[in-house]
Amino acid sequence: MHFDFDAGKYAVYVWPAFALTAGAFVWMIADSLASARRWRREAERLQAQRDARKP
Repeated sequence: MHFDFDAGKYAVYVWPAFALTAGAFVWMIADSLASARRWRREAERLQAQRDARKP
C-alpha cells in the first residue's frame, strides 16, 4: 500500500487534523488499557478479600 497524499493548499489543515486524530486514538487506547489494569487490580483485591473471609 502506497500512501502518497497531496493535500495541496489544504495541507496546513489536513495534516494537523490527521495528527490530532492519531493522538486522540493513542490517548484513548492508553487510557482504556490503564483503566482495564486498574479495574483488574481492584477485582483481584476484592476477590482476595472475599477469599480471606471464607470459613
